[in-house]
Amino acid sequence: MPNLSFQYPAWFLIFCALLGLGYAMLLYYRDTTFREQAPTLNRWLGVLRWLVVTIISALLLSPMLKSILTETKKPVVVLAQDVSESVGAELGGAPLEQYKKDWQSLRDNLTENYEVHELAFGDAVREGVEFQFTDKVSNLSAVMREVYDRYGAQNLGAVVLASDGIYNQGSNPAYSSTQISAPVFTVALGDTTPRKDLVLKRVFHNKIAYLGDKFSIQIDVAASNCAGTQSLLAVSKMDGDNARTLQSFPVSVANNDFFLTKEILLDADQPGVAHYRISLAKVPGERTGANNVRDIFIDVLDARQKILLLANGAHPDLSALRQTLEGNKNYQVAVAYLGDPGLDVSKFDFVVLHNLPSNAGDISGILNTLNSKRIPRLFIAGMQTNYGALARAQNLVSTQSNAQQSDDVQGKVSPQFAAFSISPELASELPKFNPVTSAFGNFAETPQAQVVLRKRIGKVDTEQPLLAIGETDGIKTGVFLGEGLWKWRLFDYLQHSNHQIFEELVGKTVQYLTLKEDKRKFRVSLDQNIFNENEPVTFAAELYNDSYELTNSSDVAMSIRNAKGKEFLFTFNKLGKAYTLNAGILPVGNYTFRATSNFNGQNMQYEGRFSVQPIQLELFATTANHAVLRQLSAQYGGETVAPAALTSISEKIKTSGAIKPVVYQSTKTNPLINLKWIFLLLALLLSAEWFLRRYFGAY
Repeated sequence: MPNLSFQYPAWFLIFCALLGLGYAMLLYYRDTTFREQAPTLNRWLGVLRWLVVTIISALLLSPMLKSILTETKKPVVVLAQDVSESVGAELGGAPLEQYKKDWQSLRDNLTENYEVHELAFGDAVREGVEFQFTDKVSNLSAVMREVYDRYGAQNLGAVVLASDGIYNQGSNPAYSSTQISAPVFTVALGDTTPRKDLVLKRVFHNKIAYLGDKFSIQIDVAASNCAGTQSLLAVSKMDGDNARTLQSFPVSVANNDFFLTKEILLDADQPGVAHYRISLAKVPGERTGANNVRDIFIDVLDARQKILLLANGAHPDLSALRQTLEGNKNYQVAVAYLGDPGLDVSKFDFVVLHNLPSNAGDISGILNTLNSKRIPRLFIAGMQTNYGALARAQNLVSTQSNAQQSDDVQGKVSPQFAAFSISPELASELPKFNPVTSAFGNFAETPQAQVVLRKRIGKVDTEQPLLAIGETDGIKTGVFLGEGLWKWRLFDYLQHSNHQIFEELVGKTVQYLTLKEDKRKFRVSLDQNIFNENEPVTFAAELYNDSYELTNSSDVAMSIRNAKGKEFLFTFNKLGKAYTLNAGILPVGNYTFRATSNFNGQNMQYEGRFSVQPIQLELFATTANHAVLRQLSAQYGGETVAPAALTSISEKIKTSGAIKPVVYQSTKTNPLINLKWIFLLLALLLSAEWFLRRYFGAY
């Protein structure tokens, strides 16, 4: 029931009533207009006027209607289904149909009293369950973290997790740092009975090899319940569907719990993406040979690039950059300092100038050598940099600073940047990284620059460039207006347990700057030459006019062909002044592509190749691990049940005394003056008074 309250003392209503009474008496007490026709009319007219004035004056006291709203929130129950390949291998046919009916029954039984949400997980966590067991990996810790992130702040009543307990990504969910405050009921799918199985457990190899080198691959072979059997390990090179055996070795399985490691040397004899297949012959009685074969792809490069980190003095940035760049086997990295004897920058393909040019040393001779040899370079400007000399050394950024004061700045990806692709993870996470130190001053990009990052100072996004790339007199050049990159690398590891975001930023920037000069007016690039089968294949394209200015006025078409000649047709999207294309997820195999465009009457085309490699993690752990599920249920106060008892979980949840609805109460306040019927009442009262006066002959 709504309550009426006032912002002023309620007894002020007495004054409102007296004011209305005085106003009415002033108008009608001595008025003799209607005494002959209607002796009592004055009284009724006075009452009407008294009501009107009293109500209007009462509204000036700001009366408020307060009402209490009560809402009952049902507990949330999350049904999470593992849709990875290992679950589908055991759950198929008639058992799957019965399982789907039980799942539907469980959901229907819970819907009446609970708010039910369904999640499917494997490669990723997503809404809805379609029982298509095609995901290539299992990540149990990811689904627990997703449940916590989505529903941890709500009235989470219970979690039902259906899986075989096999996880090949992430960590043991029982040891996850995200602790949900609800019981976890697990459904133990799959079979824990060990079978006769010969497995290519792991194949370790580098993703990159160099033409003319030898490279090794390490093969781990495991076997269970296969004692006394013989097999053959073979390594073949694939050319389309044709296999050429390079090496083979007999494998004798000595016992039921067998493990063997074999290292093999291969020759990198052809540039490009090399496809190798490692296979084990099946042994008698083995149920499946799907996990007896592994395909690997190795990108054979025909050259290394020599990179020099040249610094004004020792700095932790040098270590961070060196460790990152040396992770790319295509780079050979050296560190030197200004004034080192025998320094010859002409021997390098790319030079990073850290805090150079500086006030302490003249590098005009080094710059002359770099310009004459047309060697690309990256300036990293800090508090020791001579910004006047830096402005003269490049034409990407205008700099005005005496480096006497500094700002702590973070980096934000420029939305207009399109020279190379930047992952969503880098764009979203980089602004959260610890700030680097940037000299205080006036900085602005020139028309020749493409700004990769702009400065964020505190919570303010500025238009000042932090990282810009482009060309200076036709030479690839980059400028980073800050020092302290080592903080970004360290922060990346602390937050994500890896350096992927920092390595992507540095790697793609250096890759762009070290790319050999290409005067073609139409170019297409890929983020990588080898894609996993569960990740989309993406392209970027650039089109230049006769003045070598970026333009995307023409459409660009793309044709992708697989090894069997099947063609897939696409059209690039326009982004900024460049092009981008997401071709989606493609089947495993080798592909060639041709991009075409017609610009100013000229037919242009660009050809290339790439490969999609399989993810076979789900094939190499086929025995269910119910111990993980029991540990998870025990930790969160739930229970582990067999698939046949799936529907019984609804009764277990209902009988749990801890799972209860939550009642929320909220107070809603509404000013009385907002009610339309108040004004309608006033209008009716005034209209009645006017009508009576007119009817009886007064104005």
